[in-house]
Amino acid sequence: MTKSDDKENRWEYIDEYSFDEPLSNELTPFEVPMGTNRILGILKDRVESNVELAALWKCSNVTAINRLGYSDHGKKHVEIVANNALRMLRLIADSGIQPSCVQDYGLSYEDAEVILFLGACLHDIGHSVHRDNHTQYSVFFAAPLLGRLLADIYPQEKLTVVTSEVLHCIAVHHKDCRPLTIEAGILRISDALDMAHGRTRPWDDAHTNSNIHAVSARAIDAVDILPGREKPVLISIRMSGSAGVFQVDELLRPKLAGSGIHDLVQIEAKVTCEKQIIADFVIG
Repeated sequence: MTKSDDKENRWEYIDEYSFDEPLSNELTPFEVPMGTNRILGILKDRVESNVELAALWKCSNVTAINRLGYSDHGKKHVEIVANNALRMLRLIADSGIQPSCVQDYGLSYEDAEVILFLGACLHDIGHSVHRDNHTQYSVFFAAPLLGRLLADIYPQEKLTVVTSEVLHCIAVHHKDCRPLTIEAGILRISDALDMAHGRTRPWDDAHTNSNIHAVSARAIDAVDILPGREKPVLISIRMSGSAGVFQVDELLRPKLAGSGIHDLVQIEAKVTCEKQIIADFVIG
């Protein structure tokens, strides 16, 4: 880990965690598997070229990273969450369980992918206003954006249903509210799975070695979403230090417990080696 000599620039991106993607570089292609879902492909193109959404991702990271010292809540986080969510949805569907939008509204599996993709893209844009109550702010910004992103894709009634399902996913992805759909539960867990090497994280020179979130995050080597043996989804987490248990137990466990789909997901975390994460831990 390196420290910046520029005292006016307090935040330093650590290569081990960074995608080396500047905040201004938001209008770039998503690395998200579209499969054969035609509508998902259309939406991917629209999202990638939407200047307003790119600006909201940038503003969200200014709040989260520059002003609060949190981790990435912009485009790269969105990409990771979208990939996690689509992977989980496909595994659950492969096990014979229908998404809630199919069960309750007679929509298609492809529509469930659309709902999760858009939920991932929009779930954190409320950070552009503030971290506190960001889910409500995200819903506020997302509602008109959804109308524009989905324009000419669905007839009005179906558009209303899809919009409502996306907004539900956004509204309950944090810990304050209970998901009522499989899709919302998937998004909630997928959000928490962005914990491995690669997530852009700010490091304050004065607090690098006195923050359990920073220490534990450095111990997470990889997160894999696999077909489960006992449940449809197995989340395998590889750690290079026991400190990573904090991420799993304190952050992921509550998201899973409150997801409404805990019966469909199993989590296994293994320490592959006990690497020294820090040399000391300083308080005060």
